[in-house]
Amino acid sequence: MKHKSIAFKLISYILISCSALFLGIFGYNYLFSKRMITENISENAKNLTRATVNEVDSILYRVQKVPQGVASLLEHNTFDKDELLNILYSAVESNAEIYGATISFEPYAFDPESLYFAPYYCRKKDNPELTYLGGEFYQYFYLDWYQIPKEIEMPVWSEPYYDDGGGNILMATYSVPFYRNVGGQRKFTGVVTADVSLMWLQEMVSSIKIAKSGYGFLISRNGTFVTHPHNKLIMNETIFSLAEETGNGQLREIGRSMVKGEDDFVSFFSMVNEKKSWLSYAPLASSGWSLGVIFPREELLSDINRLNRVVLALGFFGLAVLFIILFFIAMSITRPIKILADTTRNIGKGSLDFELSGITSKDEVGMLADSFIYMRDSLKKYIRDLTEATAIKERMQSELRIAHDIQMGIIPKIFPPFPDRTEFDIYGILEPAREVGGDFYDFFFMDDERFCFVAGDVSGKGVPASLLMAITRTMIRTMSKDAANPGEILDRVNKGIARDNDASMFVTIICGILNIKTGEVLYSNGGHPLPLVIRAGEEVEFLKGDSDIVVGILEKVAYRTNRIQLNSGDVLCLYTDGVTEAADKKGGLFDEQRLKEAVYAARRMTVKEIILSVYHKVNEFSEGTPQSDDITLLAIKYYGNSGYNSKK
Repeated sequence: MKHKSIAFKLISYILISCSALFLGIFGYNYLFSKRMITENISENAKNLTRATVNEVDSILYRVQKVPQGVASLLEHNTFDKDELLNILYSAVESNAEIYGATISFEPYAFDPESLYFAPYYCRKKDNPELTYLGGEFYQYFYLDWYQIPKEIEMPVWSEPYYDDGGGNILMATYSVPFYRNVGGQRKFTGVVTADVSLMWLQEMVSSIKIAKSGYGFLISRNGTFVTHPHNKLIMNETIFSLAEETGNGQLREIGRSMVKGEDDFVSFFSMVNEKKSWLSYAPLASSGWSLGVIFPREELLSDINRLNRVVLALGFFGLAVLFIILFFIAMSITRPIKILADTTRNIGKGSLDFELSGITSKDEVGMLADSFIYMRDSLKKYIRDLTEATAIKERMQSELRIAHDIQMGIIPKIFPPFPDRTEFDIYGILEPAREVGGDFYDFFFMDDERFCFVAGDVSGKGVPASLLMAITRTMIRTMSKDAANPGEILDRVNKGIARDNDASMFVTIICGILNIKTGEVLYSNGGHPLPLVIRAGEEVEFLKGDSDIVVGILEKVAYRTNRIQLNSGDVLCLYTDGVTEAADKKGGLFDEQRLKEAVYAARRMTVKEIILSVYHKVNEFSEGTPQSDDITLLAIKYYGNSGYNSKK
């Protein structure tokens, strides 16, 4: 090379260096882009699978609630034949997802002279038609949809089956056993069912379209294909038999993972065309089935492969052009750099509406110009995306504010709430840690003498806790109408929440009933902090009494009722653990002793002043530390026949 001309050396060195640089950048960009796209595909695949699972689950949950509600009615009421038929007809006619439903009684349970009694409504041309199940060739009490819930004493989804003699279609059945109290014992009486047509599930899952050849499929708890693009597999094959038939060990392992209720995103060979693919799968919480979605690898990566071929071709073309224009590089480089410098200053001022006209070279300066265009487009896209994200965030904040207003709207906040009642005074506050929370308090008259009050704290925070809080408050009001004591109220509320509590959330509740004539208080405690009582404005002590398990975890819990006598001038102070667990900057807690001292300091004040004083003490202790839990305070002062106006 030392005998070659400078031009030759310059061209050779620059071409070799540029070629190596281009190939390195191209290789890195290819690998990085492929990895990034693969990660995006993985995330989008999981999101699509979860979204489809949630959509199917939401429909199946709606289906489940129908037989559950009917079974509950049958356990607590007695209906004649016409009433049962009306209930069944309404259940099918009002729920488009339900193909058919039946109330199947044990032999001779409905009619002592009839072995079978199982009225069945199913859709025929969209109109429910009545048939009666049972007979020599359809002894329903021996079938899985009847026997399994009877034996395990809980609702269950059946394996998919062809209901010959019943609905006469491929279906899956959700069965709920119901019981009657016979001779003081809880006796199995029959099963309420709701049928779902597999044709509906097939249509929903087949609507999943990924590129050209991607598809979705659904398997049951035992691995049987419930839906699949190949109709011959449905109800005829399991994922395990298909793995055995094809000798596919990976498919067998995937099947095991799916029937265990696991979820994953794995590399896979499509069962339809044997091409490299990805498989995303996730379980259906409602039925124990599992959804799988096939994502064809080559089709999803075709764009990046095509783009890289174009980029590679453009790179080689640029090198060819560079070879020609190297002779003119010294003269042409100054003007493009000046244009780029001016553009940089404009970008610094915030102007992105620029065009780099006059730069046609494909050398490093040309690549830099292309980078400026890419940067311009990327910045515009980033600003646009940021603007949209900000708008979405503001909308979410607005919706949360509305949710806060709705939640706070169901909490009593007009004091005094009963101006014509002079036997007692009451005041309360609720301060959520977030826009919405799980704390609540409520009070209402059960009759002329019995005044019910309650304070509660739902596990967790945010929207889920607020929803359960609203449900719990509504259930307390509904289920207290004919209740004899607070323990009975908590029994009913606990059964209502625990029965369908798939999220395993719970509520701590203290519920009391004040007799405004006598001052006697009956109360029941479901895992809630015990209240404080102020005796005639002097002594302050924590209420003593039994505390039972939190509400909503175990369905069979008997909540005990305690008693306390309030005399004229006594005050009962209820609170949630957001008060005693309020933290300062060092992590110290406000605790029960500080609460007792704060109540003692305000013992001779009105109930409103007591509550506001304690709340002020908590805020002083926190020293501006963000609130970590909802804060609820409620105080009731009893006056009895002496009257409120004479004491306040």
